[in-house]
Amino acid sequence: MMELLKKTLRATIGLLIFAFGVYLTVQADIGLAPWDTFSMGLSYHLPITFGQASIMISILFVVIDLCLREKIGLGMILDSLLVGAAFDGYDFWQLIPVANSLITGLIYMTVGLFIMAFAQWLYMGAALGCGPRDTFMVAIGKRLRKVPIGAVSIGIMVTVLITGWLLGGPVGIGTAYSVFGTGIIMQLVFHIVKFEPRDVVHENLLESVRKLYKVPAKEASDVL
Repeated sequence: MMELLKKTLRATIGLLIFAFGVYLTVQADIGLAPWDTFSMGLSYHLPITFGQASIMISILFVVIDLCLREKIGLGMILDSLLVGAAFDGYDFWQLIPVANSLITGLIYMTVGLFIMAFAQWLYMGAALGCGPRDTFMVAIGKRLRKVPIGAVSIGIMVTVLITGWLLGGPVGIGTAYSVFGTGIIMQLVFHIVKFEPRDVVHENLLESVRKLYKVPAKEASDVL
């Protein structure tokens, strides 16, 4: 039980830090990453905040992942609820002013991406499951075996970006920077902390429940 609590705490801290990284990229005011463009665009058409839109999209993809018979982890649930809520908290307190120049915006964006990469190491290292969007990408990849996973990721990103743009989400130099810079910065941070995400064996929600209540595997399977 203590092990699960430690993992949950690590994942929670990581997701709260990740949300701050996202907040910085938004305050950069030079265009948003594809998923953030989608969330912002959706918030323009509904009486909800950016964070609430992010939560809504995350929950939608949790349902889609379930329909695609993917394993759901506690980390996915935390990801779906915490990032959007934490973003709204940071935005409410206006911790960082909006960038007033392109140079400042690029600095914000770069620092935000580094923070997000560090946070990914924290919450992915907890091994409680991937986020709903990453799980969706993997699910599609499994069904398109002949298509490289990188191409699948790009296809999803382009679709999400176009949808966000059509909804009025901000697209700019920061969008292109985030698309190309995210992977490079993430790889650099992971190299520094000596982290290989493909080596992480994630536990699903069923396994987490078993550990929490010390329920034998068969009984837990019957319950869930």
